[in-house]
Amino acid sequence: MSRRIISAAAAGLIALATLTACAAPAEAPAPTPSRSATQTPAAVAPVGTPEPSATSAEISCESMISAGTVDALSKAGWTAQPKEFVIGDVELTEGLLCFWADYSVGSDHGQLYGWSPLTEENAATAQTALVAGGWQREDGPEGVYFTEDPQYSMGTDDEGYGMTYLFGDGWVKLADTKQGLVLIEWTG
Repeated sequence: MSRRIISAAAAGLIALATLTACAAPAEAPAPTPSRSATQTPAAVAPVGTPEPSATSAEISCESMISAGTVDALSKAGWTAQPKEFVIGDVELTEGLLCFWADYSVGSDHGQLYGWSPLTEENAATAQTALVAGGWQREDGPEGVYFTEDPQYSMGTDDEGYGMTYLFGDGWVKLADTKQGLVLIEWTG
């Protein structure tokens, strides 16, 4: 094997080790057998980007949305209060709905974020209730959106969307605007 291939492989392993060292600590890694100097480059598997995996932590108002959003809301003096998460007749007891606001003053100004796992049957029931309530359905690459009629919305985003649900494969998200859905990072 040429020195160039060995050097390239070593550089890749060093980069991988550096990235692994920067990752959040998890379980102690199992020892791996050392690589032989006679191993061919074809036997080295490419390093890909891992898919997000389910977390063992419990969902909370702070873990549901991005850390930057939590920081910005906290700096503004806002805190979160969990609310009952219901869509029509479907009560989402395994999920969480949070209303962030400054509760030291009397105001209806705040931000709403929700996430819940959802069975296919409950998703169909919830979506039927939203359509019956006049919510507008829109299919997208991420899933199915249901947005309140902007005529009745308390606020809209830059694209004119007010409160919006996004139904994905086995879950639902809710934010006070469609653009606000991107701040929900919880994957279950």
